[in-house]
Amino acid sequence: MSWPSAFTLVREQTRYQILTFMRSPVGLFFTIGLPLVMLVLFNALFGDGTVDTPAGSWSVQQFYTGGLAAFTAVSATYTNLVNMVPIRRDDGILKRWRSTPIPPSIYLTGWILGALTVALLGVVLQLTVGVLAYDLTIDASKVPAMILTFVVGVAAFAALGLAVAGLVPNADSAPAVANATILPLAFVSDIFIPLEDPPRWLDLVGDIFPLKPFVNSFQNTLNPLVDSPGFTWDKMAVVAAWGVVGAIIASKTFTWEPSTSGSKRDKRRRHKSPAASADFSG
Repeated sequence: MSWPSAFTLVREQTRYQILTFMRSPVGLFFTIGLPLVMLVLFNALFGDGTVDTPAGSWSVQQFYTGGLAAFTAVSATYTNLVNMVPIRRDDGILKRWRSTPIPPSIYLTGWILGALTVALLGVVLQLTVGVLAYDLTIDASKVPAMILTFVVGVAAFAALGLAVAGLVPNADSAPAVANATILPLAFVSDIFIPLEDPPRWLDLVGDIFPLKPFVNSFQNTLNPLVDSPGFTWDKMAVVAAWGVVGAIIASKTFTWEPSTSGSKRDKRRRHKSPAASADFSG
């Protein structure tokens, strides 16, 4: 029996990661379900107005569709990886993966491709709701710009997710780090609140970090007031640069070994007596 090709191994690992994610109701809700709920709620509350952009006034409903679609892609890559890598590392799963005959790069590639696939699913669902419910029109001439913006964005945030995951001390702190590094930026990145004439320092903060350039670039591919082909090269360059930085940091910080604090926590959990567990639950 011949050893499977690298393509087959990556494909199977990607499928495994997608199935694992789909079997996690909490992760599925917060990554895909919650942004859809937010899209409906925001448009029900604020959808009657317009947003002033450099190209002109744009429907709030369509503004939210593009912004939350991009945020879904970031949640599926960055937030997912920051949360899951430390958990699997501290549970010893990464260490066991590395001890198998399959090259570690296959696991990482499958993991990242699985996250990108979930991101694509989330974006497609957001855009479908936008087209069906909020009169969103997708210009065929801008589709190449949309695809390239999506690919650059999710690749960059996947790299940043691995970088931050390598810096997270243990699995217990991962959710706090993920939320603390992405949610504040979301409020200044034209996702939850359409910022019109914000303070210069707030605008500068959004422009420096990669979330706002990615969101604005993706929104421009859906904005009928933006001329085709819809590429926003300067903003995409910022996102790509952050992706390169993330990849460099990830190459130096990523580890397969459980962290010291995580190992101790798991050891205590595994060796906790049934009586102690009963006392705690009672």
